[in-house]
Amino acid sequence: MILARRQWLVAGLGVGALALAVRSLGQSDATAARKYEVMHTDEEWRRLLSAEQFEILRREGTERAFTSPLNREHREGIFSCAGCRLPLFSSKTKFESGTGWPSFWKALDGAVDSSPDFRYAMVRTALQCHRCGGHLGHVFDDGPPPTHLRYCINGVALIFTAQAV
Repeated sequence: MILARRQWLVAGLGVGALALAVRSLGQSDATAARKYEVMHTDEEWRRLLSAEQFEILRREGTERAFTSPLNREHREGIFSCAGCRLPLFSSKTKFESGTGWPSFWKALDGAVDSSPDFRYAMVRTALQCHRCGGHLGHVFDDGPPPTHLRYCINGVALIFTAQAV
């Protein structure tokens, strides 16, 4: 019985160390290694973005839930990357998820890239802007039809442009 407890303790420590090692690799390192159409130094990004936009788009932060005015945006239009202005989502795919972040069931074709995110001892799929690599949020498989996906996006990472109807 004691040996079994030791084995569980050693296994638990090993899993914890592995999780820390994977987290230390960081998604930033993976996206930083890729060449994007729009690239800037951190200093340039800091000049181009607000402090909150920089934290989310360039440092993979997350805004507090229910703080984005874009949660309440219901006009027809396009949601674009706040970093490079690439159109990412149509208002036609926006839905109320109740999560506190703007949610969409589909991204515009070729606009969003994804990568595994192992932070916080869970596996998620992180989303980046295809043009500048800015962190947008995550995608989950609990959305509505027809895709059953929920693109959960930081509102700070987006700029909304209304379309004339």
